[in-house]
Amino acid sequence: MKAKNILIAATFVSSVVLTSASPASAFSMNFQWGNLKLCTSGRPNRVNNPTFSLSGVPDGTAKIKFKMKDLAVPSYNHGGGTAKYTGQSSIAPGAFKYKSPCPPNGSHTYEWTATAVDSKGKKLGTATARKKYP
Repeated sequence: MKAKNILIAATFVSSVVLTSASPASAFSMNFQWGNLKLCTSGRPNRVNNPTFSLSGVPDGTAKIKFKMKDLAVPSYNHGGGTAKYTGQSSIAPGAFKYKSPCPPNGSHTYEWTATAVDSKGKKLGTATARKKYP
């Protein structure tokens, strides 16, 4: 019986620690490919960024740097870009251009990383989102 009580107490303590360690509003994002022209040739097009939805952007953020990675071919540089941040909840297409997803054989999963930085370039937080294409 005593071991069971210790286990219950340990579970409760770890639950409290995990809960209190989580920020109330963590930086997160999502994206939509939008009207991206279908590309499966392995030769990416230079296109406008997708629409990014943002939440929990850290206070003091002046700009957000975006970078895309093909998780099947992480060595290929798809690039990304930087968007000015003034409190908006989304970044519309046209903020920057990058090399589109264009898997030559089937579907690949792509990951966007957003890095929030202040006016002096100090990193304030990061968020990631993944989607398959096509």
